[in-house]
Amino acid sequence: MGGVASPLTILHVDMDAFYAAVEVLDHPELRGKPVIVGGPAKSRGVVSSCTYEARAFGVKAAMPSAQAARLCPQAVFMPGRMERYVEVSRAVMGIFRSFTPLVEPLSLDEAFLDVAGTERLFGDGPAVGRKVKERIRGELGLVASVGVSYVKYLAKLASDLRKPDGFVVLRPEDVPVILPPLPITRLWGVGPKTAAQLEKLGLRTIGDVREAGEDWLVKRLGDFGAHIARLSRGEDVRRVETGRESKSIGAERTFERDLATLAAMEGELLAIAEDVGARLRDDGSSARTLQLKVRFRDFRTITRSRTLERPTDITRELYDVARGLLRDKAGVRGARVRLLGITGQNLVPAGAGQGTLFGEKERAKERRLDRVIDALRQKMGDDAVVRARTREGR
Repeated sequence: MGGVASPLTILHVDMDAFYAAVEVLDHPELRGKPVIVGGPAKSRGVVSSCTYEARAFGVKAAMPSAQAARLCPQAVFMPGRMERYVEVSRAVMGIFRSFTPLVEPLSLDEAFLDVAGTERLFGDGPAVGRKVKERIRGELGLVASVGVSYVKYLAKLASDLRKPDGFVVLRPEDVPVILPPLPITRLWGVGPKTAAQLEKLGLRTIGDVREAGEDWLVKRLGDFGAHIARLSRGEDVRRVETGRESKSIGAERTFERDLATLAAMEGELLAIAEDVGARLRDDGSSARTLQLKVRFRDFRTITRSRTLERPTDITRELYDVARGLLRDKAGVRGARVRLLGITGQNLVPAGAGQGTLFGEKERAKERRLDRVIDALRQKMGDDAVVRARTREGR
């Protein structure tokens, strides 16, 4: 490029079938087999992740485990091990940060990297992308797909074009060739419901959006029309944000048998609160808002939330708030419940905020207890410590 630094400095790295890949890594005898991470085959659980051998049978994430078992009877089902996935994620992020401090994690298994200014050390963006893939494979025994481009949207799109083990570079001259035939769901922010609305306007591909023109789109869709028009042209002004905060952290459980008593529901709720609390503490975050999710026997689903006086990552506080919502706001008395979930929202750095739910001495004691339990579970497994309330109502 005539001595000018390459604009291809944005990378999107996405670990392929991350949870399932970690299970295969830890259990080499599973290599080459269809592996599903999630609820047992004969349960109401769902698929969290699966290997590409399972995907060949039509299995995909968020699918009910029972349906996945019907599609792929020979699949090996593995329970999730979040603490292990977090451990491996830290190693992955460490590799990213060895190339650049400008890393924006999107989840445990994917992130954006801005490698501008690292050319003298590592080469241009595509060279860094290949080095990242090699390091992940060589040091961790895992496979990643990498997209390289000049903006975030195109880098993320590129990483998904040739999975698994993909490596795609999208240059400015590629945009008018590669983007137009792609379905409209490849535009960032266009999910199935939005796509159905756009299809009513005759917009089925990215090419249709480009041809419609921004003025036409804005008249019918407002700011969203301008947004997808820009993306269709390969334009995205967002920068890699190293201080990006998690939007929410949550967990939920689907039960083998419907829960019919309040005691049983509260027992499960504490186990879920423990999971959410541990994940908040690991993330270094506290929740300002807590949301309770309840799904009833007839699949009716409700959510109830409460904004806290003080942000918290303390398990007992999370549980008490969720239990209050369950008792007072969810309408569960006399009902049968098939799923419960807790989500911490409006996250802030741990320790931020004013006010209190407990006295400071009691909160300090609860924090020490949480840290001890977290350490024991990381060392000995999730069942190493079970709080007394979890066993009530069983």
